[in-house]
Amino acid sequence: MTTPTDRHADRPGTVPAAGRRFHYAWVIVAVGFLIIFACIGLARYAYTMLLPSMQAGLGLSYDRMGFIGTGNFCGYLLSVILAPRLIRRFQPRAVISGGLALITLAMPAMGLSSGFAAPFALYALVGMGTGFANIPTMVLIGHWFRSDRRGTAAGLMIAGNGAAIVLAGVLVPRLNGIFGANGWRAGWLLLGCVALGVAVLSAWLVRNHPSDVGHEPLGRSAALAPEDLVPHERPGDGMLLMRLGLLYLAFGATFMIYGTFIVTTMVREFGFSEARAGLYWSWAGFFSCFSGVVFGALSDRIGRRHGLALVFAVQSTAYLIAGTKPGGVGLVVSIVLYGLAVFAIPAIMAAAVGDYLGAPRAAGAFATITIFFAVGQTLGPALAGMIGKAAGSFSGAYLLAASITVCALLFTLFLPRPEDTTTPHRAQ
Repeated sequence: MTTPTDRHADRPGTVPAAGRRFHYAWVIVAVGFLIIFACIGLARYAYTMLLPSMQAGLGLSYDRMGFIGTGNFCGYLLSVILAPRLIRRFQPRAVISGGLALITLAMPAMGLSSGFAAPFALYALVGMGTGFANIPTMVLIGHWFRSDRRGTAAGLMIAGNGAAIVLAGVLVPRLNGIFGANGWRAGWLLLGCVALGVAVLSAWLVRNHPSDVGHEPLGRSAALAPEDLVPHERPGDGMLLMRLGLLYLAFGATFMIYGTFIVTTMVREFGFSEARAGLYWSWAGFFSCFSGVVFGALSDRIGRRHGLALVFAVQSTAYLIAGTKPGGVGLVVSIVLYGLAVFAIPAIMAAAVGDYLGAPRAAGAFATITIFFAVGQTLGPALAGMIGKAAGSFSGAYLLAASITVCALLFTLFLPRPEDTTTPHRAQ
């Protein structure tokens, strides 16, 4: 699949990256960091901190709050299906701006809502905006960076998630202290204002392709890497996308089980104060700032397959510890491990689709596997909410997540190497 921006790849007049002291690709990374900070970090992970007070304010059960989270992911799934067509027609910059605008309108409305239906519908709109902003942002990595830099670039962008978690962990308890029972409402209003600022900045600075500013993609500049020259579908590509998609589904289901309910677990099951739970959650955010860039850069060196396997191993350990009802120290270890690995999978996946299928097809490929991811994160919180309601604890949900990621780890080891996908795929 090609997009309008892909057709700029051969535009004359571009200047090799090596000939410039500063490359605009790093501006794209910086703005991408802020976009991810707003469209996923604030719009999704702040929900984890807001959930306990929001649940009390709305008078809803665990499963109802889980279904509100599921509404967000349903909206995200719909946007993932529509995003490739919108990117082809309007280009990434316009789609990103539209997604952020939708978030900016829906998040403050969340703070004014009541009951179940209104928050559910509004959070579904937030999910749509998240997908419309996130998918084209990650696609820009394949346009602006060659293979040897993609993992690092994706990791730096995704670090925006961690920064948002830190902000939510510090800000939400303070808002609750100031506004009391209406603290969660003030939180949604304030986060919507932050998203508005990011929307304005991204509309100003994002560019669709390096040739728009007279550059070439950053990375090996002597010649195009082989994976950047694969414009058409080859035998086995469909099965490869299916395999990557199943891994992304496993990640989506499991990391959102933990990410949605761990603060509630700390407050309801461990008896932590909201401030203490927020502090621990902010630690997860702090360590997650490094997860994407560390594992993304590592995957540039050891390969996407081994990088994915290592991340799933760390995540499995975090979920297993949480599911065995550890003491306070064990819970802290689980949270730190979760933070260290939580955003590594999206960073590696964003790089992998370009490696396996070529930059011209990255938009369609990333959107395809993100459908699997969206399905996983739609089912995960709903299932965990039902387990929590039935058992009165989320331990079973965390153990289920650990089982899924162990299976994903084993499945990852049978992925082919990108250089082998020019011939019929075979496991290495």
